[in-house]
Amino acid sequence: QVKLVESGGGLVELGGSLHLSCAASGYTFSDYAVMWSRQAPGKEREYIGSIYTPTPTITLDSVKGRFTMSRDNGQRTVYLHMNSLKPDDTAVYFCHVRLWTGQDYWGQGTQVTVTS
Repeated sequence: QVKLVESGGGLVELGGSLHLSCAASGYTFSDYAVMWSRQAPGKEREYIGSIYTPTPTITLDSVKGRFTMSRDNGQRTVYLHMNSLKPDDTAVYFCHVRLWTGQDYWGQGTQVTVTS
């Protein structure tokens, strides 16, 4: 059974940092990219980026230069490193994976709140 569990969210002040984790199980972790997205209240979900190789691909323009990702295949964990946080980064953050079947699996999400 595929399972993704995010952790590390919380309350942080403007300009602060948070490091989210996504622990995966139930599939061959090293064979797939893991993706991060976020959804703020009343807004559509935004795709942040993905990591397969050691070098991540950050797609969301508003976080480029501030967010990065890393992964530890031995720990079956992917990390989202968020720096210089802004109130606009307040959202629920999700990790997700698409397997060879085409099916997407999502974690339950972790709340990030940035105060000014």
